[in-house]
Amino acid sequence: MKKILVACGNGIATSTVVANKVKEYLLEKDVQVTLSQCKLMEVPGKVEDYDVLITTGQFEGKTFGVPVIKGMPLLTGIGADEMLNQVYELVKD
Repeated sequence: MKKILVACGNGIATSTVVANKVKEYLLEKDVQVTLSQCKLMEVPGKVEDYDVLITTGQFEGKTFGVPVIKGMPLLTGIGADEMLNQVYELVKD
């Protein structure tokens, strides 16, 4: 099962919204994933154990080759479908 890490400034508010929307979308596609949330500053110490990183804030840190997707479209609605399709393509197998 693929693992997705969702990070925002405090690891609570926007990461919860994004994680819930991603989970709903992937369940509709019949894709099971494990979702975890954290603070942006915790990402470097956690990201190695994940298949995808979704951020709602500016992140310039090391990701050890883990693909990074900007989650802001799920908060604004602009580009949300494209962003969700990106996630799907990374975790569908």
